Amino acid sequence: MISNTIFIIIYLASTCLIGANVGIGVVFGALILGVARDPSLRGQLFNYVFLGFAFSEATGYFPLFTFKDLQALLNKNFLVVEWLLISPPKPHAFVSLPVQSGVFFHLGEDMDRPHPVIVSGKGNYLYTADGREIFDASSGAAVTCLGHGNKRVIRRIAAQLKTGLPYASSTFWSNIPAEELSKALILSTNGIMSKVYLCSSGSEATEAGIKASLYYHWVLDKNTSRNIIISRDRSYHGNTIGALSISGFASRKEPYIPLLMKNVYFVSSCYPYRQRYEGESDATFVARKAAELEALILKLGAEKVSTFIAEPVVGAALGCVPFVPGYLKAMQIVCRKYGVHFMVDEVMCGMGRTGTFHAWQAEPDFRPDIQTMGKGLGAGYQPIGAMMISEDIFKVFSKSGVFVHGQTYEGMPVQASAALEVLRIFQDKNLVAHVAKLSIYFQELLNYVLGDHPNVGDIRGKGFLLGIEIVEDKLTKKPFNPQLRVAARLQKLALSSPYNMTIYQSTGTVDGISGDHIMLAPSFLVTKKDIDHIVDVLSKVIKKTFENIDTK
Repeated sequence: MISNTIFIIIYLASTCLIGANVGIGVVFGALILGVARDPSLRGQLFNYVFLGFAFSEATGYFPLFTFKDLQALLNKNFLVVEWLLISPPKPHAFVSLPVQSGVFFHLGEDMDRPHPVIVSGKGNYLYTADGREIFDASSGAAVTCLGHGNKRVIRRIAAQLKTGLPYASSTFWSNIPAEELSKALILSTNGIMSKVYLCSSGSEATEAGIKASLYYHWVLDKNTSRNIIISRDRSYHGNTIGALSISGFASRKEPYIPLLMKNVYFVSSCYPYRQRYEGESDATFVARKAAELEALILKLGAEKVSTFIAEPVVGAALGCVPFVPGYLKAMQIVCRKYGVHFMVDEVMCGMGRTGTFHAWQAEPDFRPDIQTMGKGLGAGYQPIGAMMISEDIFKVFSKSGVFVHGQTYEGMPVQASAALEVLRIFQDKNLVAHVAKLSIYFQELLNYVLGDHPNVGDIRGKGFLLGIEIVEDKLTKKPFNPQLRVAARLQKLALSSPYNMTIYQSTGTVDGISGDHIMLAPSFLVTKKDIDHIVDVLSKVIKKTFENIDTK
């Protein structure tokens, strides 16, 4: 009989063998054989390790050993998470990790609390290791627009993997999935955009977009002084240094201020709930915003400004605030007047989430110079982002014959295959039109159920990207004390039993520090019945939360 300790060693060796680095597994296995003095034990170890590897090679299945008996042995000092036999498209579910209670190997955003462990997903639901069924009303961070366990996307990924080409270096090769995806994205803009750069995340897309604008001006004039970027307060464009530099998200920037770029300036956001004067029309409000941008460009020197960036519908930083009609066009007129590129960030709000394929398409006669995408592009099945440029920018790039930018995992066939299947499902199921139609009912129901709640200040958004701003005083719009962490409380309660639903929370809505909001961003597959469920659960969570908050 093999001891529990040796059993753990076998497990570790086996997982190494079936992982990416087979060499490490072989070495580890050899070491185990070397320290096992008993010939019969060596034989058992050999069989466990190498037969497991042979099985995975022959069948394509990955057998991971399970150790339910370890829980009692280790006195709760091990985190036990269930993994099952991995066989796509079935979800994986079991592994045992030797860590202290409540401590994870994964370094995540929150280190002061353990997260529920997810073991599988299907449709709009996620399933936890402790047996709970969670309705995913936020799609993670507005990512899983096709829900969980979509068999078509999983099969498409598997088919690409079977070609032996999950990756193809763009230094040497193009590949069919990347070319087909790029063509599909260009067609989705009706030819307004010209070329696509495929990468692995929204942050990477933002970095590429910043550099594309600067590179354009550099190609035209190697001594150009156009290196200033104008962004907006309470915006978020990504977590890498450049993307974070141009974000107006104070809490996420504060620890890294010494590293951030100094050539970034900010205008106010398009936030009518707190910025519109009493009785002010859309046209007057928009004109005021355009005048603010023009004044800053002139103050800085028009010959020094490269790019203006904006999210058509602001996501996490402001809580689903859409542009006022006419805003994008008015800001573009200012940009064109002074030779400044208008870059739209649709990492969160794009890919059909707001009821049009691209959020900017809701603004008549608007044409971006640069656009970024992510999240819903891969629907969570592959990490993929994209940056698109207009034909005018590409013509200048062509003069140099190269865009001096690149990353290892750009244009990967497996990423592009997944995203291409996502687009095909959008088309086959007419999902963007579904979002546009059902979102009307969604917003009406939210307003009917929650509109009169004394702590619901504003219900806003477009499509399936909807936000609720939480306030202490509905009349004055006074926010709660940040130390109360109201939005976090709402999210935590919603995720707990019996509510069992995800919502997305964030803070700093008012001034970067104060202000709470929550966001709803369900999959595009939700039905009217699902929306009834979301609103019903959310109303109960909000009611329960404010029964227990003491603001004194």
